[in-house]
Amino acid sequence: MRTVLILGAGFGGLELASRLSHSLADEVRIVLIDRNDSFTFGFAKLEILFRDVPPERVRVPYADLAHPGVEFRREEVSAIDPRTRRVVTDKSEYEPDILVVALGADYDPAATPGFVEDGYEYYSIEGACRLRDRLATFEGGDVLLAILSVPFKCPPAPYEGAMLLYEKLFERHIDARLHMISPMDSPIPVSADTSAALVEALNNRGIEYSPGRRVHALDPSRHVAVTRTGDLPYDLFIGIPKHRVPAVVEASGLTEGGTDGWIAVDPHTLETPYPGVYALGDCADAPVPRAGVFAEDAAHTVAAGITATVRGSDWSERYRGRGVCHIEFGDGLVGKVDADFLSGPAPVAPFSAPSKELAREKAAAAAARLDRWFPGSNRRI
Repeated sequence: MRTVLILGAGFGGLELASRLSHSLADEVRIVLIDRNDSFTFGFAKLEILFRDVPPERVRVPYADLAHPGVEFRREEVSAIDPRTRRVVTDKSEYEPDILVVALGADYDPAATPGFVEDGYEYYSIEGACRLRDRLATFEGGDVLLAILSVPFKCPPAPYEGAMLLYEKLFERHIDARLHMISPMDSPIPVSADTSAALVEALNNRGIEYSPGRRVHALDPSRHVAVTRTGDLPYDLFIGIPKHRVPAVVEASGLTEGGTDGWIAVDPHTLETPYPGVYALGDCADAPVPRAGVFAEDAAHTVAAGITATVRGSDWSERYRGRGVCHIEFGDGLVGKVDADFLSGPAPVAPFSAPSKELAREKAAAAAARLDRWFPGSNRRI
């Protein structure tokens, strides 16, 4: 029986394991590895930060995984040799027939001088808890929210954070001036309608928006952000930290040939240059944004490729780069952008205006994923 080893149990790894279990449970051994003991949706950090949801409420234990043919192992990957498909962890060694790298992206806050000393982030659970505690004592002033590097996970998330922060401070009658800064020329470049809706929402709340501007460093002694067009004072700095591949991936050689240090993949199949090795999700250099929905879609393509390999059949499916992103606008309203990057001659991404109905749709989509990935667990976020 062939072995499929999946490194990483995020959107991509969970979707791939569940699909392979459904189609190949009696034909392959599926081993899923992650260093964490539980899964967390990215949007759950907003629940922790702005709605005082305890971190334990948003974690779904991997112990709840119960797919036929799937073995979950909590282990830390310490070495990957893509040439031989040999993987070393803190507990074991593996030489699978097929290797899938879905280890996501790590954060590198130290890449922006001064950010570790004087900045806050909400892209990690620990960061969201730390910022939540800081907001509890925040008495007002200048708040800078800055995207510190591109690419980063979930392009709408910085704007969601800005709008939800405004809502929280407004409810507490805190006098604050919010300023959103991005090195990108628009919030969602692939969708002019989505970008326009986000910019309008920022304007309606009096949130200053500076596209095409990058924060290069913080000066903690003066509490100013350094940009090429001048220093910006702040009383609170919130940043989306620089993203990078995990160190173990960089050391493996998988990033050779990729753009800016990401894993090079065939955009149609997600195969790497090494036979029997795939990469999907945030660590892969596919021509789509870093977001769980695109990793999920990539898992469909990789599952089809693995199934064809195991059964010796033709493989006709190609990665389409599709994903639906729900966007929080505050006041219980959620918008939606439905993106398709690779199916046609050019990307398309129509926008649906914020509504209560889309808020219910977002919750239903999350529940459906949990039912699919953790069958029988009855967990809800």
